[in-house]
This record gives sequence, structure tokens and C-alpha cells, in this order.
Amino acid sequence: MTKIRHVLGISGGKDSAALAIYLKNKHPELDLEYYCCDTGKELDETYQLIENLEVYLGKPIKRLQAAEDSPEENPFDHFVKMYTGYLPSATTRWCTQRLKLEPFERYVGNDLVVSYVGIRGDEDREGYISKKSNIQSIFPFRQNIWSEDVVQKLLNNNHIAQLLNYYNNTLAPEALNNLLPYLQTPISPNFTLQQKAAALLDYNTKAFNQVVFSYLQTTNYPLSKVASFPLLDNDDILIRDDIFNLLRESGVGVPAYYEKIAYQIDGQTAYYARSRSGCFFCFFQQRIEWVWLYEQHPDLFKKAMEYEKEGYSWMHNETLEQLIQPERIEAIKRENWAKTQRNNKKSLFLTDILDDAEEEGCAACFI
Repeated sequence: MTKIRHVLGISGGKDSAALAIYLKNKHPELDLEYYCCDTGKELDETYQLIENLEVYLGKPIKRLQAAEDSPEENPFDHFVKMYTGYLPSATTRWCTQRLKLEPFERYVGNDLVVSYVGIRGDEDREGYISKKSNIQSIFPFRQNIWSEDVVQKLLNNNHIAQLLNYYNNTLAPEALNNLLPYLQTPISPNFTLQQKAAALLDYNTKAFNQVVFSYLQTTNYPLSKVASFPLLDNDDILIRDDIFNLLRESGVGVPAYYEKIAYQIDGQTAYYARSRSGCFFCFFQQRIEWVWLYEQHPDLFKKAMEYEKEGYSWMHNETLEQLIQPERIEAIKRENWAKTQRNNKKSLFLTDILDDAEEEGCAACFI
């Protein structure tokens, strides 16, 4: 049987760390390789989490770095020079491509690879899917562990007869009859791909996984080369609270930048923290997170300011110099406090209140 590599990227964030813990305990039979893409611009807390994980996993986490031809130069700074000072942004994410994806794809080469991604069951996003046919993404925390491209192909309207045949070989006749209305209904604006997949998953997640695996045997995806796959029996759905519980109970711990810190505004006590891993100057940060960086890591904030020159800034329509004016900091803190009050009925956890910030960004950096 062809050799398949199983890899898990550690971003330094809570979700990828929790996924490593989860898979070690739930599927120890997987021979996982762990890696991280080091930009050289991470918080110290990120590196500490990676070290803690290595101890827990009993395996090294391989550090990948871009700009291998210039080892004396920080990877991010190397590419800033290459782009003549042009900073990455939400619309031009050269940092993701150059510092994360390219080192990863160089690391795996042309080997057949299953890549495990820590997107949670309470998130509505797909995450990174490689365009290389030798890399297949799996999402163990979700009810649907399969990537969207696989599901699209399986549930294509032209494959309804094939889908029925797979289910006929998987389910008992009575169960199959209950599912026929969903199986036979084509995808349309009134019954979308997402709705059809959700219906099949809700009826029987393990049967859906077995059907997908049967379909994969007819393709060139990496999992077509194996006779079995342990996650076919997966029906766990892990959400945010589960992630923090895994980190705390394992002893690995929650990265310190997630812990809330109190500040005073208008006689009220409010809190701030960081909502993500990634570079300390990440352009996806909320403004309150920039204030957090300014007050908690002034040395790093100063370094971030040094990149802003010749018309380039980390934020749209505001520079870091403008952001740290006393009246501006006060306004940002007041707005954050008001947002906290609006969200109090939803959750008492600051990290939940920061949820909208976490939903933006790149899975390669933040999971």
C-alpha cells in the first residue's frame, strides 16, 4: 500500500494545539507529523505554547521557515524588502502565501499527504484547501470532516445514481428508505449543497463518512490509497469551550494572550485580550487588540510602527501613530466596553465576544 503522510500544522493558536491533543488521545494509531511555519514575528506566548505541546506530544514540532536562501534574515523582513515595503493586507495576503503555504507545500513535496485542520464545529468557514492534488484536508472537530471540494463532487446532481448505490451498500433497507427523499432530491436553489450534506450527516454521520470514503476510492485523493481510515467513525463535534477544556486539562495550557486583562473606562471595568495567534502586527487585529499590544507589549508595538512608512499602514485609514493618541485609545476602549455589554447576554467569555474578529482571517495562521 502506498505510504501516506499524516501532518498537522501548529499555528500557535488554541485550535490547532487542541487538535494535536485530541488526535493523540482519540487516534493514537495515526503516525502524525507536526510542523509550524515560523515567521519570526510571533509573540513569546506562541513559542511557549509550541514548547509545551512538544513535551505533551512526546514528538518534535518541525519549524519551517520561508526564505531558506537567506537564513541570516528574518523571513518576514526578507519579503518586506522583496515587496519594497508593501505591507500585507486583507486583500493582499502575501504573508500567508509566502510565509505559511509555500513552506508547507515545500515541506510535503509530492508525497501523498492528509492534512488535519483545527476548524471547530461552531465555525462557518472552510479553511485552507491546497490546490495540489497530493494534499487532502480533514477537519476532525466538525460533524463534516471532509473538505468542500470532496462533498461537491460526491453530491453532484450527475452522481445521484452513484450516491444511491453507495448508500445501498452501507445502510440497511429500512434506513435507506428513510433517506431516499434526500438522496434523490437534486441540488437546487431550494435545496442547496450545504442543506443536502447537512441532512445526510444529521441522519447518520458515520454512514455519510463511509459513503465519502467509498467514493474516494474512485478518485486520486490521497485517501484513495488506503484500505481504511480511523476517522470514519468520528461523530464528535467540538466547539470553543471544548477547545479550552482540552488545553487546560492536558496541562499544555491556554496561551497567555487569550487571558483577559482589566482596564478602566468611564468608571467601568472592561477587559481586553488577543483573539488570535499569528504575527504580533497582524492586520486582522481589531483596534482594541492593537491597544492591547501597545499597553502590554510596547516594544513590539514600536516595532510594528516602524514598518509603517511611505504610505503603507497596517490598518485602513489609520496609522498606529494616530491610534495611540490618548483620546483615540479612550474612544477604542469605550467602544470595546459597549460591545461587551451588547454581548453579555450571549456569553460571559471575552473570547466569545471577540468571535467576530476570529472569524476573519486566514486558517493557515489562526487555527
